[in-house]
Amino acid sequence: MKTSYKKQDVIVLLKDVTSKMTPLSTEEREKRIQQGIHYSEMLPLEYSPSKEYMTLYYQALHHHSKTTAQAIMCLGDKILSKKGNDIVLVSLARAGTPIGILLKRYFEKQYYIVVPHYTISIIRGRGIDKNAMQYILKKHHAKTIQFVDGWIGKGAIIRELQKEVLQYKNVSGELAVLADPAHMTSLYGTTEDFLIPSACLNAVVSGLFSRTIYNKNVIGENDFHGAVYYKELEKQDISYHFIEEIEKHFDEKYIIEQKTTDIEVNCKEAEEIAEKFHIKDINFIKPGIGETTRVLLRRVPWKILVKDKTEKIYIGHILELAKEKGITVEEYPLKYYRACGLIKNLNADI
Repeated sequence: MKTSYKKQDVIVLLKDVTSKMTPLSTEEREKRIQQGIHYSEMLPLEYSPSKEYMTLYYQALHHHSKTTAQAIMCLGDKILSKKGNDIVLVSLARAGTPIGILLKRYFEKQYYIVVPHYTISIIRGRGIDKNAMQYILKKHHAKTIQFVDGWIGKGAIIRELQKEVLQYKNVSGELAVLADPAHMTSLYGTTEDFLIPSACLNAVVSGLFSRTIYNKNVIGENDFHGAVYYKELEKQDISYHFIEEIEKHFDEKYIIEQKTTDIEVNCKEAEEIAEKFHIKDINFIKPGIGETTRVLLRRVPWKILVKDKTEKIYIGHILELAKEKGITVEEYPLKYYRACGLIKNLNADI
């Protein structure tokens, strides 16, 4: 499908369903999700950022571009060390797509290795795009595939991936991510819950395509999962500005971070929050800066938890979004995350 990314950076294995679906407001979409309609069957209305929010984005990009580049370099070197030079990057659309592009560019710039990069869809509760996987496996050896995403929240997608790849012989389900505060993979750039600037925005920093769609009214049995191209946002597109701001730090040194925390302890934090706030559905809890941002951009939040309101360089955009939407922000002693979004239960008074 059409995106604003160049084909030499990524091959996008998605079906273009532009004009075939009507975008729904956040409130209407949330209502339908909580009535049992799967989120992938609906097209969300893209958030139009305010001037204040865009100012915060550019401040975050300036502050975190070096940190992001260091995490890319660290992650890239771990991938090479584990898999060797024969790699096929398969990023998970959308959040993983710019990360895959940055990894591809890092390999070329630092090691003169040109690797294929595809982006495909995986949807919680619906699985991986089987047609896209078959397309890749016809062209490349299964052992060379390396899945890539932006971050891990509480681990829903990595668990989905590990379950799905069991049907493919010799395909590893280990996910490479930039930030892994949940401590669920050995292929990470950092375990710090830091702000990946691309998480602040939607399509305008991710190739101008929507989050992926799996609606049988527009996706046939032999089709890739779908997405919409936002032609109307072309003048606002800053996808390559983000890439280039990170890429310019690839010549600098980085420090390899070592994990020191027990995985099992980290995975329990969402359960502790659920108990504290009497939340019955664990899917209403979205820990991590990236996931909290998604809640504010695409869901109906009830409350936002932050570790420290003064850490504006990490959560300034979250505070701004919450202010714009009238959502309460509460300080809470988060152990492994800087923020956590709590989705409003529309069927009950919390």
